[in-house]
Amino acid sequence: MSVKLKGDRKINKKFTTKQKALKINLNENIYGTFSEIGAGQETVRYFFQAGAASKTIAKAMSAYDKVFSDTIYGVEEDGRYVTEKRLRKMLRHETNLLEERLERFDTSERLFFSYSNTVTTIDFAKKFKGHGWVGIRFQTHPTEDYNEIVIHIKFNENEAKLQQETLGMMGVNLVYGAFYLHDEPKELIKSLYDNIDMDKIEIDMIHFSGPLFQNIDNRLMSLYLLKYNITDAVMFDPDGNSLLPAQELFKKNILLLRGSFRPVTKVNMDLFEKSMKLFFQEPGVTKENTNIIFEITLQNLRSLNEKSEEDVDDQDFLNRAELLCSLGHNVMITDFRRYFKLIDYINTQTNAKLGLAMGTYNLMMIFDEQYYQDVSGGFLEAIGRLMQRDTKFYLYPLKNHQTGEITTVQNVPIPEKYRFLFDYFKNQGRFVEITDYDPNIMDILTRNVFQMIQKGEKGWEEMLPKGIAEMIKEKNLFGYLK
Repeated sequence: MSVKLKGDRKINKKFTTKQKALKINLNENIYGTFSEIGAGQETVRYFFQAGAASKTIAKAMSAYDKVFSDTIYGVEEDGRYVTEKRLRKMLRHETNLLEERLERFDTSERLFFSYSNTVTTIDFAKKFKGHGWVGIRFQTHPTEDYNEIVIHIKFNENEAKLQQETLGMMGVNLVYGAFYLHDEPKELIKSLYDNIDMDKIEIDMIHFSGPLFQNIDNRLMSLYLLKYNITDAVMFDPDGNSLLPAQELFKKNILLLRGSFRPVTKVNMDLFEKSMKLFFQEPGVTKENTNIIFEITLQNLRSLNEKSEEDVDDQDFLNRAELLCSLGHNVMITDFRRYFKLIDYINTQTNAKLGLAMGTYNLMMIFDEQYYQDVSGGFLEAIGRLMQRDTKFYLYPLKNHQTGEITTVQNVPIPEKYRFLFDYFKNQGRFVEITDYDPNIMDILTRNVFQMIQKGEKGWEEMLPKGIAEMIKEKNLFGYLK
């Protein structure tokens, strides 16, 4: 059998978009379809223009009209067409057609694929820049099951024509990466921006599936989007599946708990449970219309990494994610070191209620002006953006482990010149004190638990929520040794 991919793979980041398309066209085994909706047929255009496309492209189409599209791919009950669900329907429909219409004994060495996108570009008023779903379903051996790579993109350019051209280049990069970089997913993700300026388009969700990727953890793939400065926020569910942040936040009430979770402790869970109880007392807030999120910042991951201040330990990240997922919560990783940046981001996704669960120490940091020296308006701009909506801060008391003193909202030290602002927002009910906390767990510190695990000391198990210690031991997380 003359099916060749791996022997032909040379990672050359200097390849132009046309050269990548031509290399695909010249591989006599790669054969498939292109279906593009919403921004023309920009990806397949590169393959046609590169030459030698006749033995690569089985079909290219754009079922732009909704009635025609529904006839081919089925009617969407919610009436939405730019969705992940629609994209996956397109991918499966087109590969199924290939299998039905071509006899395998006549194409025994062909590697079938379908590339699809469904997007909406910038609107006429230029207020909504557009977004879309892009994916490929492909084989690397004629007898294997199909693999899929799906991404969600957000356009940043201000002209539809420019957005179309950028989408076309990224589509070529995706097709090329699927066939020639699939066993190096980190390089594949980086390659999606070959010949594209990163500020033109954002990828905020990526998901790998299929036999080639059975050992890939999509939580880690999401992290790479942050590490490579491709996006500012990624999410995944308790099963480790990639989520689209905009979709999870849209029109939802949000309760968010930020922490290092290295590991998650009884203090974290007490803060979470007491904050949730208070948040659900807010008018209009129910379990059905609320999304609870545990958040870790990229800065947090880096600052706790003992190997390097500039990088993130992938395994350390997965250890934390594993524990949080086991508790049944969605996890968001962001590059928002300061809270006002996080609130700016959430404000673009939802106008519903927002609650932030944090320790009183974090409140002291918010009112420390040294953290805003690079903000043009300094502290006042930052606090204005932080308080621009009816955000509630649920504050857990801080214990001085030397003196035993407890710091709460009532006695928290705030710089005198900003005390009037603190009092104003406090009187508005924006700073909510957690009073029914558990005093018996106040001495638990995450960093101490982590050190005890690594040193093989006893007693750390009692500091963690039920089931967490057992998981750490079972999976040897955080350097635990039996």
